[in-house]
Amino acid sequence: MKSSEMKARAAVVSVLLLQLLLLLHPALLAARSALSTPPPAGAQRRYTPDWPSLDSRPLPGWFDEAKFGVFLHWGVFSVPAWGSEWFWWHWKGEGRPQYQRFMSDNYPPGFSYADFGPQFTTRFFHPDSWADLFQAAGAKYVVLTTKHHEGYTNWPSPVSWNWNSVDVGPHRDLVGELGAAIRKRNIRYGLYHSLLEWFHPLYLLDKKNGFKTQHFVSAKTMPELYDLVNRYKPDLIWSDGDWESPDTYWNATYFLSWLYNDSPVKDVVVVNDRWGQNCSCHHGGYYNCQDKFKPKSLPDHKWEMCTSIDKYSWGYRRDMELIQTVSLGGNYLLNVGPTKDGLIVPIFQERLLAVGKWLSINGEAIYASKPWRVQLENNMTSVWYTSKGSTVYAIFLNWPENGVLSLKSPITTSTTQIVMLGIQKDLKWSTDPVEGLLILLPQLPPSALPAEFAWTVKLTGVK
Repeated sequence: MKSSEMKARAAVVSVLLLQLLLLLHPALLAARSALSTPPPAGAQRRYTPDWPSLDSRPLPGWFDEAKFGVFLHWGVFSVPAWGSEWFWWHWKGEGRPQYQRFMSDNYPPGFSYADFGPQFTTRFFHPDSWADLFQAAGAKYVVLTTKHHEGYTNWPSPVSWNWNSVDVGPHRDLVGELGAAIRKRNIRYGLYHSLLEWFHPLYLLDKKNGFKTQHFVSAKTMPELYDLVNRYKPDLIWSDGDWESPDTYWNATYFLSWLYNDSPVKDVVVVNDRWGQNCSCHHGGYYNCQDKFKPKSLPDHKWEMCTSIDKYSWGYRRDMELIQTVSLGGNYLLNVGPTKDGLIVPIFQERLLAVGKWLSINGEAIYASKPWRVQLENNMTSVWYTSKGSTVYAIFLNWPENGVLSLKSPITTSTTQIVMLGIQKDLKWSTDPVEGLLILLPQLPPSALPAEFAWTVKLTGVK
């Protein structure tokens, strides 16, 4: 037998032995025991490991009330900080020429992706400063990447030896540190976790076997998920990396039944829909469907739009997306990419603070709101509606030139009152058979208006 073949066989044997050892991981044993233990008499409803049962679980109310969250993509990919967080795959998985040129132009021959690990220092990461920023931005929940598809974990994962943030790079538990700071400010804490890892040998073995084996799931994915839940007690699990195989490969329904029945967060935890290639927009908690998902009409299921701050015009355009998302019953999750040193660069800070400033005035129309019977009045001012009980909020994106806001959807009554958020004085209004409700807006210079863009009128006593 050739030495290369002997080495290959030895590598497979070693990872299989590792897998057998990890099958005895305490978190997995505890979860399996919980699933097989019958509930006591009079216990609350228990969910079985199948989608009809799991999908029937009511979504904890905090998530729909939160509306706005911050997403953090942070890992070893933040070191090259070029292209995207898919750097390793584009470089080695696909062999894209521009990535190969980037490496040859900037790094010595033989430099591997693992060599980026020690450079992920996070030396300027101050979790309290981050948490202060997210609080000022008006975020009600924060979702941190615990592990992306590269496999590096931002916590001391017991099954990611020498490829985690305590062993390599910062030598810190990033997940734990940020979680402590976030929770001191009463912000909900979510954890992003990728099911797959591009180049893990056990995952590649399962893939080669057509996902008929589950070596990687038993040895890596499930131990990590149970560890994250038991260790950090997240309010939200943002699952990803599901597109290559079905939920049955991932044992997703068994994990979720434990999560909903017996985990320390069973009553509050929220999950998304990325638990297998057959699940997106069909099964799970709330729906992501696909990145930057934006429905054209009101969906019949709770959803979330995740998007990112980018190099293009942001302030007005991004805020419009927040308003549109909430009007259609969704949550808005805005992604920020910190640097390898743990800094959130000034332009990201500025834009998060701009959202926070807007929400400090108009948040009444956003947080804990519900879709109204009409979501969009597509006139010259582009009006989006939200509601709270009998109160209706009309958020208009363009200030009418004549200073009169025309709304055809609300029906006035003898008790109708109208104010602009940020200005306490009642606004004068009238009705017209053709134009509908005509609201005389405050005659103020732009500098005196409560917001620079997207203004809200609050209507009470309307139908």
